Amino acid sequence: MAQKDSTKKPNIFVRMGRKLKETFSELKRVTWPTFPKVVKATCVVLVVVVIFTVVVTGINYGLQALLNLLTEIGQ
Repeated sequence: MAQKDSTKKPNIFVRMGRKLKETFSELKRVTWPTFPKVVKATCVVLVVVVIFTVVVTGINYGLQALLNLLTEIGQ
């Protein structure tokens, strides 16, 4: 019976506390980007999103026009 107690896991709150401590210690080691780098990366992301939106909208418009053309031929 004594062996069973020694291999028993700590309760959930002790494990959660340890995990929280580990998380905060890891976050202290993170090198956060500077504000200009964040702004630059955000601008790049926004430009890429706008480009993809224009491309997908153009493809959608073209396929819609093609579908309208095909349905008019069928009538």
